Amino acid sequence: MKKIWIVGSMGHIGRALSNLLDITEYELFETDKIDVDITDEVEVSRFAMCNRPDVIVNCAGYNVYAKKEPLDVDEAYRVNTVGARNLAQAADAIEAKLIYLSTDDVFSEKNDHPYNEFDAVSPVGVFAKSKYAGEKLVTQLMTRHVIVRSSWIYGIGKDFLDFVIAAAEDEGQHTLTLDNNAIAVPTSAEELAKVIVQLIDGEHYGIYHAVCAGTPCTRQEYAKEILRLIGKEDQLEVVVRDQAPQPYSVLDNMMLRITGLEVPADWRETLADYLARTGGQE
Repeated sequence: MKKIWIVGSMGHIGRALSNLLDITEYELFETDKIDVDITDEVEVSRFAMCNRPDVIVNCAGYNVYAKKEPLDVDEAYRVNTVGARNLAQAADAIEAKLIYLSTDDVFSEKNDHPYNEFDAVSPVGVFAKSKYAGEKLVTQLMTRHVIVRSSWIYGIGKDFLDFVIAAAEDEGQHTLTLDNNAIAVPTSAEELAKVIVQLIDGEHYGIYHAVCAGTPCTRQEYAKEILRLIGKEDQLEVVVRDQAPQPYSVLDNMMLRITGLEVPADWRETLADYLARTGGQE
């Protein structure tokens, strides 16, 4: 059986991937910070050498939902950059494939079309810069790597969807105020996990964008769709605090298309299905 080490197994993508992989076909090593601290170079190397996985999937990340703002700059770079370096070094030493989960936030400038994998990045802010620094180290330290960028991931964990639902369930709250009205594509953790499985099983390398299909939306439109699907669109008004030019990080799944891999389903359909099954409480 192919050995898969899922790093950050308690997060959105880690849990979705664990649920999707059949344990009769794969041997899984699932770790979170309490098991293996990826910022510890020796600890990472020791675990990799002892277990010798064929594929390492780095789902770990330090972001705004993991910790209260403001972000700790050193910790962001320690996890998102140094952690990525440690896993890349360990993977290269045992000749394993490394799949590194990055972010749409490496793009920020308004564009006239979705960003494909060959467009120049423009990271703004600590989270985006630390994730892109991780990307660079992975590409510099090894050849058998895949970098996967996605956007607005929801499902199995705390995220924007939970934030909206919590506000809707608060009987004393009648207005939901968003800091900005960024534009991207909501992506189901389950759909992203399906893409990762294709990358685990195939001999595909390089950078891949993986977001749900469908027309991009603003944060306000996303929030309103969540409220509509849970039947609370009339009890909570969604407003935007900052009307300045909005962050734009719409991704194009070009590499999935041109290499013949399956593209995630439409975001409105997957969101409706997820909320129908779980009510957002998974």
